[in-house]
Amino acid sequence: MQQTRRKKGFFESSNPYLNEERFASSSASSLTGTIDEDAGQMTVSGAVNKTFLLGAIMLAAAAFSYTFPSPLLIWGGAIGGLIVVIIASRKMERSPVLAPIYAGLEGFFVGGISAMYASMMDGIVMQAVALTFGVFFSMLAIYKSGLIKVTKSFRTGVMMATGGILILYLVSIVMGFFGMNIPFLHEATPLGLVISLGILAIAALNLLLDFDLFEKGEEQGAPEYMEWFAGMGLLITLVWIYVEILRILAIFSGRE
Repeated sequence: MQQTRRKKGFFESSNPYLNEERFASSSASSLTGTIDEDAGQMTVSGAVNKTFLLGAIMLAAAAFSYTFPSPLLIWGGAIGGLIVVIIASRKMERSPVLAPIYAGLEGFFVGGISAMYASMMDGIVMQAVALTFGVFFSMLAIYKSGLIKVTKSFRTGVMMATGGILILYLVSIVMGFFGMNIPFLHEATPLGLVISLGILAIAALNLLLDFDLFEKGEEQGAPEYMEWFAGMGLLITLVWIYVEILRILAIFSGRE
């Protein structure tokens, strides 16, 4: 007997896109026969392979945007990627098509942002890439070792912190339209650096939740298209970490 699903709340998701409820709902759909009965089920290895493929698409688009930087590519990639994420979160069965589109759009954004920072500081992009991989593999090792358990209370705490950061970013964007900034946010001050490092830490903790949800999808028998959905969610977290690291490196160099 399945437990009654709880009511969704504002902080339901850690990564604003990827959450356990979505895997549960997709699994329920497979049990009720609302999807193709011949379709396979999600596996961790399949999700990992899809993530690598999406990463390759993003890198190709990023290379183009880095070589030919343009505000149109940056804003088009950011806004277009957000729209695709919203659609995918409501139409998960379309993830095999939407995930590659998102990866391409996000690549345009990442490449353009990287070019912008590279023009201010030599070597910053390679440093940020190396540190992003370092954070990823460190959190994967922590997850696999069980050093940090993804419990219900841990998940809730990370969800709330991520939701708070999302609100902070939205307020910052709105204030930017009026020529105002949130004090100390991404500023080259000791407090600004502490705030940026705190945001990076929350982003890194999201990786633990993403890894856990990869396994939950397999355990719950989610349909195969959820591999694309999960890979896309992990890519969102990695891009967030990369951009935060770029900002922190810029603060250390006094360029932010």
